[in-house]
Amino acid sequence: MGNANQKITTFLTFEGSAEEAMNLYVSLFDDSEITSIVRYGANEVGKEGSVQHATFSINGQEFMCIDSSVKHEWTFTPGVSLFVACKTEQEIDRLFDKLSQGGVVHMPLSNYGFSEKFGWVDDKYGVSWQLNLANS
Repeated sequence: MGNANQKITTFLTFEGSAEEAMNLYVSLFDDSEITSIVRYGANEVGKEGSVQHATFSINGQEFMCIDSSVKHEWTFTPGVSLFVACKTEQEIDRLFDKLSQGGVVHMPLSNYGFSEKFGWVDDKYGVSWQLNLANS
């Protein structure tokens, strides 16, 4: 029943900021790296030097992204977000501070009853993050 080898990877579509976003994300989390980048060359459909396809990992989890060569009617939405279980108060404070810079805060860091400390932000690229202090 089902394919045990099936892999589902989050795929992020940017419009020119893929590399900048990847660099931010891998700088914020341990065990994170950009694993491959293929760039558009001269006279190709995308802007020369922008990301045609890239893979990166955040805390060991793989993601893929591109800089779309097409202007879309849509962008990221908080309807889909990356949920991060933070181990320490220092970690959640740091991530919230960095990810909210230039972005939108949906829920400031606080105790909302379901969690001792939780926050929800869209970063400056529009990617939505839910940060939760894991129960000790």
